Amino acid sequence: MATSTGNEKSVNPVLRISQLDALELNKALEQLVWSQFTSCFHGFKPGVLAHFEPEVKAFLCLILWKFTIYSRNATVGQTILNIQYKNNLSKTEKYQPLSKHQKLWYLIFTVGGRWLEERCYDLFSNRQQQSFCKIKNYISFGSGLLKLCGLLNFLIFLRKGTFATLTERFLGIRSVFCKPQSVRQVGFEYMNRELLWHGFAEFLIYLLPLINVQKLKLKISSWCLPITGLSNSENTLAAHCRECSLCGEWPTMPHTIGCPHVFCYYCIKSNFLFDMYFTCPKCGSEVHNLQPLKYKIEMTELRV
Repeated sequence: MATSTGNEKSVNPVLRISQLDALELNKALEQLVWSQFTSCFHGFKPGVLAHFEPEVKAFLCLILWKFTIYSRNATVGQTILNIQYKNNLSKTEKYQPLSKHQKLWYLIFTVGGRWLEERCYDLFSNRQQQSFCKIKNYISFGSGLLKLCGLLNFLIFLRKGTFATLTERFLGIRSVFCKPQSVRQVGFEYMNRELLWHGFAEFLIYLLPLINVQKLKLKISSWCLPITGLSNSENTLAAHCRECSLCGEWPTMPHTIGCPHVFCYYCIKSNFLFDMYFTCPKCGSEVHNLQPLKYKIEMTELRV
């Protein structure tokens, strides 16, 4: 990226969304590297890295800094998005790579600042002496002040579009495109389909609980297959109580609703609780009185 011919390259401003995307990609890479590193210690005693976690994270970030900012003047996220850092302190409008001092201070502010915050929290968390408490309060105040400055810097960034982080503003480094960018062609067909599908799904989620599916099913079946007299096989099953009119299995705790048909207790009870106007699917009789059916069944009939 930044070579001896870098002075000949022109500067192309970067969109705000591209700078924010680069920051998110950097965070995702750090988390991925840390998860891959900790997976190497799954076979060790739990908590083996707990005492040295800030130092290990700082060492990994140092390696990333060596192969990104120090070597290429760009982070991994910026490299993916065709972005790199420019020395904004130079008076020329042509591209100028970062100086060694800027790269070193970038390492101190990002990696060193994060390590100092994590390590100081561990050092002073259990200290009760007055001097340590004062140092802890000073560090907490400084950390809060930096976060407030970071918030103000972010608001300015949204306004002007430069210096997405406080470190970039302090060091005078700015994100620019490596090559001229073509006009972005944005298509909304996929987004329109997603919005339409989500709207239709929300409508169904709202509508389906209001529909009595069981009653509608029985109504349609009565239109397609008008209720007629019972066949001989149905009469036989009803007379011998061998089939539930809802599930078609041997009735468990058989009950009747006042018609010749028999139901499992849980089948008829659940349907009646769901629909107080439930009718028999065989003959269309309404539930007049739910009563247990007293019928003596011989053991030989269970084998039939």
